Amino acid sequence: MALVANLKKLSLALAAAGALTASAFAQAEDTIKVGVLHSLSGTMAISETTLKDTMLMLIDEQNKKGGLLGKKLEAVVVDPASNWPLFAEKARELIAKEKVAATFGCWTSVSRKSVLPVFEELDSLLFYPVQYEGEESSKNVFYTGAAPNQQAIPAVDYLMDQGVTRWVLAGTDYVYPRTTNKILEAYLKAKGVAADDILINYTPFGHSDWQSIVADIKKFGSAGKKTAVVSTINGDANVPFYKELGNQGIAATDIPVVAFSVGEEELSGIDTKPLVGHLAAWNYFMSVEDDANDAFIEAWQKFIGSDNRVTNDPMEAHYIGFNMWVKAVEKAGTTDPAAVGDALIGVAVPNLTGGYSAMMPNHHITKPVLIGEIQDDGQFQVVSKTSGLVAGDAWSDYLDGSKDLIADWRAPLACGNYNVKTAKCSGQNF
Repeated sequence: MALVANLKKLSLALAAAGALTASAFAQAEDTIKVGVLHSLSGTMAISETTLKDTMLMLIDEQNKKGGLLGKKLEAVVVDPASNWPLFAEKARELIAKEKVAATFGCWTSVSRKSVLPVFEELDSLLFYPVQYEGEESSKNVFYTGAAPNQQAIPAVDYLMDQGVTRWVLAGTDYVYPRTTNKILEAYLKAKGVAADDILINYTPFGHSDWQSIVADIKKFGSAGKKTAVVSTINGDANVPFYKELGNQGIAATDIPVVAFSVGEEELSGIDTKPLVGHLAAWNYFMSVEDDANDAFIEAWQKFIGSDNRVTNDPMEAHYIGFNMWVKAVEKAGTTDPAAVGDALIGVAVPNLTGGYSAMMPNHHITKPVLIGEIQDDGQFQVVSKTSGLVAGDAWSDYLDGSKDLIADWRAPLACGNYNVKTAKCSGQNF
């Protein structure tokens, strides 16, 4: 009898365990997983950790609205640790193992280039929130950061209007700065700038000894021509770079610096008083006066538990991209990547600077372009803004290999690099 009783107990226990497993499985089916692929350690953590927290906030807010398609959203966070090959490994984990519906992540272009083949192979969606060098359009990537014509070119135009005729192109040594500077060098020469009036310099990630480089910049700027630095320096190397500018007494009135990778978050760890007047080109600044921006800042500071935390441009790009994805999923009635990808084209959502941003057929969005001047409180005063929205251009008009290319992911073209002269699609660009 004891044996029978024990068998009954075992049977009941197994049944209960089975019920719990079934319940857990059903619960899992009731969630939609969203991948978050940002470095939480290493040289890029200074910029990317905030984007991870932004995604957690956006997912939390959407769940409070009732989720998506009747299901709760579940964030799946991984740390690729500023290690470019590890980005690809973590992307594969998110898609193949975790079965995420979409992924929001990457910062550097080398990390995006690393994961691109994975998203192509496994046919999943990546929303990329950071300014980049262009020269790419993939059916699996939606570029919510700025293309060069939405940041780099307008920044140079602004400085030219201020009388700058001599140029230092300073960047971190990887694909984004090199390609952006290739575009800018071609653009400057097309505008009549002599080769001798362009100085190009690259440094590795995490570079900390800026004394000799800043001295070279100072010397280059002493030739009697108005000189500016166009900075594509990325990550935590910006902190010692700006400190060295201050150490050597380079003020914005002498040699202004316009940065493409320095925003409010990066400045929050620097004494900005010596940097007042230096510039940044973005599509958003925290200081923009707009009701939607005020609401976003309030929600962010409440979520993060600090009234001192700042917002920045890539955060707005995630805000736009996430809301576009939500709207496209609702439109498609499914999280299937192919259906959502088709539904995304033409979707428009509010941005944080006033108005709406739309997803274009080339998988880039429309955005305003703003030039901001660093203030002593670490914020930016907007000194220039485009009169309307600028559509992101996937292929540069200033490079011989690109100026004849367009991207259009709508049928029947469905091509990321269609040559308008040869009328041929050369396939997706990696």
